[in-house]
Amino acid sequence: MKKYTYIIFAVLFCWVSACKKLDTPPPSIVQDADIFSNSAGIQAYMARMYAELPIEDFRYSPARGLNFFWIISPFSAVSGEALSRDQNGAMQENLTFDSRPTTWSLCYTLIRDANYFSETLPKYASNYTPAQISAWLGEARFLRAATYFALVKRYGGVPIVDKVLQYPQQSIDELKIPRSSEEKVYDFISTDLDYAYTNMGESNQVGRANKYVAAGFKSRAMLYAGSIAKYNNINLTDGGGNRLCGIPAAKAVTYFKAAYDAAVLLDGKYSLYKKAWAAGDKNAQYQNYVNLFFDATSPENVFVRQYHYPESVHGYDAYNVPRQLMGANGYSSEINPTLNFVEMFDGIPKNADGTIKTTTGGKYDLYTNTMDLFANAEPRLRATVILPGDAFKGVNIEIRRGIYTGSSAGGISPLLPAGSTAHYPTDHIIQSANANQTPYTLPNGTTMNPAGLSGYFTGDGTCSVSGFSIRKNLVPDKPTSEVLENRSDQTWLEMRYAEVLLNRAEAAVELNALGQNDKSYLQDAFTAINQIRDRAGANLLLSPADLGDINVVRTERKKELGFENKTWWDLRRWRVIDKEQNSTIYRTLMPFYSANDGKYFFDARLDERNSRYTFDVRWYYEQIPQGEIQKSQNLIQNPGY
Repeated sequence: MKKYTYIIFAVLFCWVSACKKLDTPPPSIVQDADIFSNSAGIQAYMARMYAELPIEDFRYSPARGLNFFWIISPFSAVSGEALSRDQNGAMQENLTFDSRPTTWSLCYTLIRDANYFSETLPKYASNYTPAQISAWLGEARFLRAATYFALVKRYGGVPIVDKVLQYPQQSIDELKIPRSSEEKVYDFISTDLDYAYTNMGESNQVGRANKYVAAGFKSRAMLYAGSIAKYNNINLTDGGGNRLCGIPAAKAVTYFKAAYDAAVLLDGKYSLYKKAWAAGDKNAQYQNYVNLFFDATSPENVFVRQYHYPESVHGYDAYNVPRQLMGANGYSSEINPTLNFVEMFDGIPKNADGTIKTTTGGKYDLYTNTMDLFANAEPRLRATVILPGDAFKGVNIEIRRGIYTGSSAGGISPLLPAGSTAHYPTDHIIQSANANQTPYTLPNGTTMNPAGLSGYFTGDGTCSVSGFSIRKNLVPDKPTSEVLENRSDQTWLEMRYAEVLLNRAEAAVELNALGQNDKSYLQDAFTAINQIRDRAGANLLLSPADLGDINVVRTERKKELGFENKTWWDLRRWRVIDKEQNSTIYRTLMPFYSANDGKYFFDARLDERNSRYTFDVRWYYEQIPQGEIQKSQNLIQNPGY
């Protein structure tokens, strides 16, 4: 009996000892004090939240979601800005790619982190100055607001969680928070951003928010809310009368005023980039616009996300360089701007309906060089789109659809009827299936590759499929040896002052249209738009009356912010994308070389791949993940799912 007594005692001793050890955290576990009692810990906590902020940057694809190396379906290929070999129609975001957490869960994880930070930091206030505490708390509220904006613009009203949820201290029912109205979510975002603006300082640490960043984001979010109030006609209410999808039309003025007033707060704090700009000098204006995306000291950068090789990288250059500059990974030409996008710009010969003019009297116009067609185009176009024959990285980018060998006596008639999506006839046209093309001998004895070095290749997916290639954000001096999918590290400009001016102008035009005449809104919008157009080298508006049509400011926004992952959201909040994408085939511009003339002509046509885009109206509100609804029956699914 004594033997078993010793064994029981030994077990109890070990059990008690173990309990005592469990009361002491293992040294490998990071505790609150390790983080919040010193500024280095706080900086690390903040850095992680910024890294997880849900913005659509270089590593975003609507097919694969946030923070992903994308190869297929670039964002601009679903907005009408571009065509892509891997995208053949309209789509909604894939918010549950593979086995990764959903956008919904990623956002709520970040919201919890922001709430935890806000609740815990004050316990360590004695370690810091009041100004430091206020600034950090403001920053946490900014991050929470930006995350809620990512949710509300996708789902409409969502659950508002403004404190850390505790389990098992709180019951399961308490944790099943229902969706708030869409209006309340926008008001919550507004309150958070106002708090951030009031409490944060003016410091301009790259990649971090300050009070004016908060104001800029408020101008963006409130503009979105105003548009939903004015243009949305999809509604969903819960049993308690909360409008989960949709905002009362009467709130449009309130939100547009909030957007306008927030944008005004950035006056004198940022400015349009014009370091290399010179009045009347198209080359200087072109180079200036190129430079603004790579100058870390730009006064236009409001909020950016930095990358740095090798710690944090993306593959933008590898996926998008023209075929003739392709790197070892074998990718290229993923983003191919549409003719629809290009036609918005000034200085291109146009028909009465605004489409590009390529014929006279039913015959193609001939040009000595492909760039002659764009000789008077606004410099912003050349800095955004690589036009056929333009120079990039010291070489001319060769984009041709083929060589025309037929007679040109009396002029060359259109190769296909207007509106055709058929492939070009093989008679009198020399084409290339891929980059391994056989040079064609011209009448003068010289040779020419039928499709040029960058396509169009009829059977190769690594070429331009629209007649254009993307220029914006491509590093102009990156060696081909570094054009790899894990080697790009240029900074993503999430918010530029140009966007803030456009937010201000659009809100002002909307307020004027809604009968708000207490300020000279139209005059203010006129001034803002002309600032942008002047820097771009575009024709200036002649008077505020030119802004009587909301489409003028919308078109300016599409041009200025093209390929910055903003247009798709704009088309959604304006509730026009279902009209723009209604069995739509986007247009292309195909350059041909006429062998007998020694000159070029252009054929403007519909995408010969016959890729039709139709936007489903239910996509204006995304489907709430079924897994989240299974967790909480208080979550009501959006219409149509």
